[in-house]
Amino acid sequence: MSEPIKVVVTGAAGQIAYSLLYMIAKGDVFGPNQPLILYLLDIPPMMGVLEGVVMELADCAIPLLHGVIPTDDPVVAFTDVSAAFLVGAMPRKQGMERKDLLSANVKIFKVQGEALDKYARKDVKVLVVGNPANTNALICSKYAPSIPRENFTAMTRLDQNRAQAQIAAKIGVPVGNVNNLIIWGNHSSTQFPDASHAVVQIDSKQLKATEAVKDDNWIRSTFVETVQKRGATVIAARKMSSAMSAAKAASDHMRDWFLGTAPGHFVSMGVVSDGSYGAPKDVVFSFPVTIKNGKWEIVQGLPIDDFATKMLNITGKELEEERLEAIAIIEA
Repeated sequence: MSEPIKVVVTGAAGQIAYSLLYMIAKGDVFGPNQPLILYLLDIPPMMGVLEGVVMELADCAIPLLHGVIPTDDPVVAFTDVSAAFLVGAMPRKQGMERKDLLSANVKIFKVQGEALDKYARKDVKVLVVGNPANTNALICSKYAPSIPRENFTAMTRLDQNRAQAQIAAKIGVPVGNVNNLIIWGNHSSTQFPDASHAVVQIDSKQLKATEAVKDDNWIRSTFVETVQKRGATVIAARKMSSAMSAAKAASDHMRDWFLGTAPGHFVSMGVVSDGSYGAPKDVVFSFPVTIKNGKWEIVQGLPIDDFATKMLNITGKELEEERLEAIAIIEA
């Protein structure tokens, strides 16, 4: 057994954290031999609820969990952490647009960026889950100049998992047989779920997903729209935003970042753009990445057709607009 690592989850009394904390504690994220201490950050009115969460974690009797510290103080929460799940944000409610979330949430991520800058380890891996995740991650990184920009990522793994599930259902294979689906751009309704590079295992053969689906019209319309609007569809049914699936995606994202991607497989992560594939620079844009030794790298050289180029431009433009709006809110 190695030394315990410190892991912080913000919004720890909330719905996503309720599923996520158990996944982290039992070893789904950092592996079966990595003990950890969980720091649970939330706002003062939620401290009573958080006490209940702490009791439940104790009652799970998880061997890897060496301590749980609930707090409303960012200094306590962020000191010496190796991994940060920034979940805490005002959730999207029915009828709300992402832009409504910007004004509520962007200031939270400025404060958290400043706290990470002062107190966290310089190699901390920061995953922003709270929406609008891409722009929140960008702001967080801007206010933590002493931490490398590549250490700030936004979660588009939920969209990737949703896309994988749609393709698997369409073909009639287990979801684990579908790989290399890409989510480009923003975690919003402008994102581009791209199946053109995905592969599917059918019996002992590997096929391109597009060949297995045999319906280009479905892939460019129904599939794209279903994934783009899935969050709103869940809200309409549940009257609350996605929580269990978001927790699973956060767990998947951080696990791959720490432990690496399988050979020949890539995953989608929102990372600070270097302009690859014509994406705007200095926004957090979702790309296909491979990960080795805790470092992600954008997969280069994938062919992009005219349809994909158009979709990438739409989502890139939205991210540039969000960045301008976020900076205006902070500077107001």
